[in-house]
Amino acid sequence: MSGDLTIALAALGGVVLAGVVAHGAWQARKADPKKAASSAPRSEPREPVMGDAGDPALADTIPGVLHGDGQPEGAGVSPLVRDELTIDGAPSRQQMRRAMPRVDALIDVIVPMTLEAPVTGDAVLSHLPGSRRAGSKPFFIEGLNADNGEWEGPVAGQRYGELQAGLQLANRTGALNEIEYSEFVQKLESFAEAVGAMPDFPDMLDVAARARELDAFAGEHDAQMSVQLRARSAAWSVGYVVQQASRHGFVPGVLPGRLVLPSDEEGAPPVLTLTFDSQAALSDDPSAAALRELALGFDVSQTDAAAAPFAAWHASAIGLAQDLDADVVDDRGQPLSAAGFAFIDGELVRLYEALQARDLAAGSAAARRLFS
Repeated sequence: MSGDLTIALAALGGVVLAGVVAHGAWQARKADPKKAASSAPRSEPREPVMGDAGDPALADTIPGVLHGDGQPEGAGVSPLVRDELTIDGAPSRQQMRRAMPRVDALIDVIVPMTLEAPVTGDAVLSHLPGSRRAGSKPFFIEGLNADNGEWEGPVAGQRYGELQAGLQLANRTGALNEIEYSEFVQKLESFAEAVGAMPDFPDMLDVAARARELDAFAGEHDAQMSVQLRARSAAWSVGYVVQQASRHGFVPGVLPGRLVLPSDEEGAPPVLTLTFDSQAALSDDPSAAALRELALGFDVSQTDAAAAPFAAWHASAIGLAQDLDADVVDDRGQPLSAAGFAFIDGELVRLYEALQARDLAAGSAAARRLFS
């Protein structure tokens, strides 16, 4: 009888042990990040950044062009320009004019340069400063085409009767200061002497005052909307996030840990961005990296209001939260309700009106430069 009892107890112990092992395996599977249902071919990045295809030297002088971070070669050139390069790789005059940020009196201090005689585009190009940046502020040089009477970035083979330079007064790094202006003057004087031009520089104190006023306006009207998507239960793998986000139109951006909703406007910044831990994206095994939080946002001043970025942001937040089993919370970790979204929408209307009244409508070329 005792032998039967021993066998029964051993069998019961085996059942309990099997149950413990099964429970542990179930808990481990539950703790694993959700993985994509099936592997899909990787999409190429579709995130244009500011650049000037007509002047490669400007690639390191315009905010938004990134180097040394794994960005593919040529990513600083918008698809609109890159796709239209001629066979030998040199852009046409029309392509360069479309790519070149135009000098704008709204956000630039403009320096006219009187010429003793017309100069060729080749001469201008050969004497351009190596870096068209004064401190943190980009500057641009244009010529008045002697044939068509249009201002344009210098082009080889053309003749120019006048030149002008524009130095940006402010951007997100702050207002143009006296040191930056002095650096600009020094660079432009060397250029002007080389091409036989006489620059007429505005007074430094007046320029600095304009820069501070513009910077104050920009600081009061700069807005970048963002909400957090936080996992309610199981974490997500990188592949799972990419797969679910692709259902809402998101594609990989140029930086690790960044997905974007592209604009319908060729070469424009993305409408929305969805970001997560870049270390997870760079992990040796992204499928095992666990994500529990994503940031969904858009840059108000960079995005044309006609693209309805708020509506896309709101809809994407709700849709992604449902698909990912996540909560939508603000930067304080508080749930964001429909009333909260409605309040933000009303505030954005007033912001758009203020930008428009200053001729710096959200998504315009000048606004994108100022708020960069």
